[in-house]
Amino acid sequence: MTDVLSRRDLDFLLYEWLDVESLTARKRFSEHSKDTFDAVLDLCADIARKHFEPHNKISDAVEPKMRPDGTVEMIDEVKAALDIYASAGLIAGQFDESLGGMQLPATVARAAMAWFQAANASTSAYPFLTMANANLIATYGTSTQIDDYVRPMLEGRFFGTMCLSEPQAGSSLADITTRAVKRDDGSYRISGTKMWISAGDHELTENIVHLVLAKAAGGGAGVKGISLFIVPKVLLDGTRNDVTLVGLNHKMGNRGTTNTLLEFGDGTHSVAGEPGAIGYLVGEEHRGLSYMFHMMNEARIGVGFLAISLGYVGYMKSLEYAKVRTQGRPLGVKDPSSPPVALIEHADVRRMLLAQKSYVEGALALGLYCSRLVDEQDTTENDRLRAETTLLLDLLTPIAKSWPSQWCLEANNLAIQVHGGYGYTRDYDVEQYYRDNRLNPIHEGTHGIQGLDLLGRKVTMQGGAALGLLGSRIADTVQRARELDADTARFSVQLETSWKNVLAVTAMLWSTGEPDVALANSSVYLEAMGHIVIAWMWLEQLTAVYGKSGNFYDGKRQAARYFFVYELPKVAPQLDLLSSLDRTTLDMDPAWF
Repeated sequence: MTDVLSRRDLDFLLYEWLDVESLTARKRFSEHSKDTFDAVLDLCADIARKHFEPHNKISDAVEPKMRPDGTVEMIDEVKAALDIYASAGLIAGQFDESLGGMQLPATVARAAMAWFQAANASTSAYPFLTMANANLIATYGTSTQIDDYVRPMLEGRFFGTMCLSEPQAGSSLADITTRAVKRDDGSYRISGTKMWISAGDHELTENIVHLVLAKAAGGGAGVKGISLFIVPKVLLDGTRNDVTLVGLNHKMGNRGTTNTLLEFGDGTHSVAGEPGAIGYLVGEEHRGLSYMFHMMNEARIGVGFLAISLGYVGYMKSLEYAKVRTQGRPLGVKDPSSPPVALIEHADVRRMLLAQKSYVEGALALGLYCSRLVDEQDTTENDRLRAETTLLLDLLTPIAKSWPSQWCLEANNLAIQVHGGYGYTRDYDVEQYYRDNRLNPIHEGTHGIQGLDLLGRKVTMQGGAALGLLGSRIADTVQRARELDADTARFSVQLETSWKNVLAVTAMLWSTGEPDVALANSSVYLEAMGHIVIAWMWLEQLTAVYGKSGNFYDGKRQAARYFFVYELPKVAPQLDLLSSLDRTTLDMDPAWF
């Protein structure tokens, strides 16, 4: 059976490049060692192979359905796999020992979760959302809320969701209409409709803990009026809360994850004869969006990892197929009786495989690098370093979400192409990986939103301090790589030039005094910046493989070479477009369509 990820690649990135073993010197991780990290990775790989991957295609074909009584029916394998996942203590992996957690570094925990995301994107969504939900409540909730909701989630008895979008308000959260009315006992009554809620209803656990954005009185218009509430499906005394499943959305991919339309407070399960679902305020009123961004930013990096994992498993499956499938003969062989060769012997197939390898391994490096920043941010005792790390992580988050969801999806596209006609059939796995991955450029903020965030907020915050910090990190890599060999020296010059050009374009865009013009092509800016950052990740990997021999290291060198020869040159015309201040989209009258 083809593995869903490369453990050799993970070991290289974690130990030979990012040196996660050094984190064991930190107080929070002092009970750990390389052996414990390896044990977690081994366990996750084993559970993913044995209990998640086998039902991946089944849950895709037999998706959840809503019964007449309003409950959800799904295949039994999903609950069985999640029970094993929870019993292994993996939901609590990153959490404090006081909550029953392992206090794993984020870098190791993300690598561990990638096994499940690659093996079964749909089933892995349930613990993924639960961990993000629990982390938010653990950060901003009261000790009672932590005891009542976080502990049961970490034990796997409750699962969690995030309820932001509404039918009329997807990404535009200022337009949500869900309302919260305070009661004399300090609780709130929540009324409204939430749409696109992943894992919003099921029978997998005793309870579902919804984190719901709603507007409470006195907060003003727009996002200033938004507060955050814990709204459990079942109250702690066993009473059913007034949260109703209205319907399931039928998706192109990720079909095994229930995706729901929920009604809060429609009276179907009225509590004590009063209108509204009972909810409990998290933190302070009217600060809900800032709290939710804690979960959203975590989810955005997690979405990037999901895209990476799906791109990676597609690459692994297409690589194996190219090695065993024979088709055609090498160029120049005229004898029709000569035996056909494996697909991998053809240069164009190797091009497609190299492209996939450069995308998925480059993206995995970025995801783990960002996770390493999280560990640094959370455990360093140096205030200056903590501030710098937070700044850099803020800048990289939109790239870590969007670049993998665009280019690892392209890896899935190429995986289908390597398979030829077979790849377009449900008999092979790669068509499902493409469908599952297609959602990732959309949810947790589309490319357009991430582009606006990057160019409109992140590169300008603190007077461009984040951009300067990223530049210093890139310059350090360039300096080290320039002195190694001819290839790294050439690639260093190429990366340095691209970075100087993007800095010049950034300054020029904001010098016009016309934000609408500067931001009109922010998605192009996001893609260009993403390619530069991934090139940086590849140059970093080249410095880590310098002087080492063997097929694995040679493969790294060739993938890096591919990215610098085929991919990074795409940035120049994108920067030219940005510097032209093109107004094509701005000047287009909608009536002309």
